[in-house]
Amino acid sequence: MRSISTPDAPKPAGHYSQAIVHAGLVYVAGQLPLDPASGKVVPGGIEAQTERTLRNVEAVLVAAGSDLDRIVSMTIYVTDVTLWPQVNAVYAKVFGDHRPARAVIPVLPLRHEALLEIQAIAAVDTDLPRHTGEHAIPK
Repeated sequence: MRSISTPDAPKPAGHYSQAIVHAGLVYVAGQLPLDPASGKVVPGGIEAQTERTLRNVEAVLVAAGSDLDRIVSMTIYVTDVTLWPQVNAVYAKVFGDHRPARAVIPVLPLRHEALLEIQAIAAVDTDLPRHTGEHAIPK
């Protein structure tokens, strides 16, 4: 197993890794809509929070030698199900034709008053470099 750490995503606030690579998969810990530099929730409502959270997932994946287009499963925790249409619209914009398996789970309030948290599982080639600098899904 290999632990992943990148400054391009929020630093873990507890005893866990940003991700773990094992047996051809990368398991990304739940990511919040935190700006990696400031550690604060991004302003701009659910759309901005969804975009930031997906980009945090992406940063961890890239550090692991994977990317958004290699995601096989996502779990999205959302604090208010009425926000789901906006979350889904941003998600669809970011992923385009790629449609990983997905679960959406309503939850009680999250840390930092974040409106959502996302965790992911993606395929990874263990012989790839840890960071290619290229992103498979355009920003």
